[in-house]
Amino acid sequence: MSDSKSKPRRTGTAQPALQAALTDAATDPVRRAMWLDALEQQLRPCLPPALAPHCRLANVAGKRLVFIVDSPVWNARLRLAAPELINVAQSIGLAVTEVTAKTSLAPPLKPAQDPVVPVSEASRKGLQAALDLLSAPDSADTPTPRGGHRGRRKN
Repeated sequence: MSDSKSKPRRTGTAQPALQAALTDAATDPVRRAMWLDALEQQLRPCLPPALAPHCRLANVAGKRLVFIVDSPVWNARLRLAAPELINVAQSIGLAVTEVTAKTSLAPPLKPAQDPVVPVSEASRKGLQAALDLLSAPDSADTPTPRGGHRGRRKN
């Protein structure tokens, strides 16, 4: 027989998914993404209200803050807001000196809308008649379908 021993089972509760992801070998990208998200939350209040929904912090590359914007118009507006963004970033400990904006080539995602199809008057009347039949109490006075019989079939 072999003298190898199996690994002891872990006791306790299962790790939450985020904690398990952070303890894995691939922690650097996850931690960096979380850090960038937290940094964006600190910088976003400094953006002009009209600009904020059209740009997102993408990276901190050396001494540059890199943002992604929806269109060239927002790129120009971000350049105007750059001095204040740099001051705020420096006040929270980043050694940045410039702001760069990249314009996204992908069109912004718009929420899907259900098409509204008008209902004809004949359809509305037919639906109302069907609802009336469904809500009517089941009694012997109610008409049966054409050629049909009420109740069970007898064999």
